[in-house]
Amino acid sequence: MEWVVVVSVFVLTILSLLRINVIIAIIAAALTAGLMSGDSVIGSIEMLVSGMGGQASTALSYILLGAFAVAISYTGITAILVNYLIKVLTGKKTMMLFAIAGVASLSQNLVPVHIAFIPILIPPLLKLFDEMKIDRRGVATALTFGLKAPYVMIPAGFGWIFHETIVNGMTENGADITIGESALAMLIPGAGMVVGLLIAILFTYRKDRESIPGAGGNEANFTAPEAGNVTFNRKHLLTLIAIVGALTVQLMTGNLIAGALTGLVLMFALVVVPFKKGDQVMADGIAMMGQIAFVMLVASGFGHILTETGAVDALVEVSSGFLGDNKALIALILLLVGLVVTIGIGSSFGTIPILAALFVPICLTAGFSSPATAALIGTAGALGDAGSPASDSTLGPTSGLNADGKHHHIWDTCVPTFIHFNIPLIVFGWAAAMVL
Repeated sequence: MEWVVVVSVFVLTILSLLRINVIIAIIAAALTAGLMSGDSVIGSIEMLVSGMGGQASTALSYILLGAFAVAISYTGITAILVNYLIKVLTGKKTMMLFAIAGVASLSQNLVPVHIAFIPILIPPLLKLFDEMKIDRRGVATALTFGLKAPYVMIPAGFGWIFHETIVNGMTENGADITIGESALAMLIPGAGMVVGLLIAILFTYRKDRESIPGAGGNEANFTAPEAGNVTFNRKHLLTLIAIVGALTVQLMTGNLIAGALTGLVLMFALVVVPFKKGDQVMADGIAMMGQIAFVMLVASGFGHILTETGAVDALVEVSSGFLGDNKALIALILLLVGLVVTIGIGSSFGTIPILAALFVPICLTAGFSSPATAALIGTAGALGDAGSPASDSTLGPTSGLNADGKHHHIWDTCVPTFIHFNIPLIVFGWAAAMVL
């Protein structure tokens, strides 16, 4: 039973590397897990479907955030940012990548649209990327950094939800910790992501690289949307008010759906977007974020199979059975187990409750402090958001960078982000467990 998780994730990884569609790869991995656990094909499918509801809230929030992002772009305010980047950073590759990482970071704590901004901001820049011969793998790495590092280290916006999930999971399993302590514990693993970003931008992807037409499986003709000349006006001010309103409600309620709905309602109530455009805004939002939302649903079903069959419990039990009292080895094994589990499911928020239930008893027995335990759980959860084919932190960058069919999801997003973030996360997460 303990090999179910390993084999099923191996199937997911191999199929993804072979350029099989990520949804098909996840379904194949889920069926593999079900069959290895002694279930039938039909039974495995039914278990997969029954578990898809686990990410229903996330999927709906992504659709609504997509619609909110479309409404924001309708005002032309994003064109101001695009024009600024083009004007100031043309010919400055390194600064362009750092700027993109910075803009992406705002989507987690300040402007709560998460990945929904990428299909709006990035396509108008693709032509510029090609003219500057920017390696799009560097852009993907910068985007994924901005989508992950802020919530890992800063307890606000998505970060508040992330750390609250860690605290709740630990508290329910007998370990006391505050959100502030959890955030401080994750500063060390977060520093590893900063190191990974610096290596990617300053060394790995610094050289010129020509984009390859059709690399992403889409050889259709693509015309980059023009940003146009836009000056700041009243609608843009009202848009900023709607963004602040969305962020405020999200922080007060801890609910992404409530925040996104607030933003949308304000956009229409303030007549920033005409009411008659409501159907188009929602349709465009679904078109932009629908595939990512569905991938998250299928990944949730896969995670449901792994937990319901007891495969994850068996893996942790076997891994911890031969560790003895060697804290350094225990920490490393727990992180590697977390990597295997989370890369298959692709969601740190969805796997942290599972990891907390498994990790806390082991960490308490081994004598780890609460901050050290939080660092292990948080790092193990974050590992699933970089390098996983099913993660929104990789699907999001691909959605923008592959608009013209020149960027492959696995080889140009997942592999670079895995190398530059998951490896440092394991190293720095292990160090955090040792020193805290």
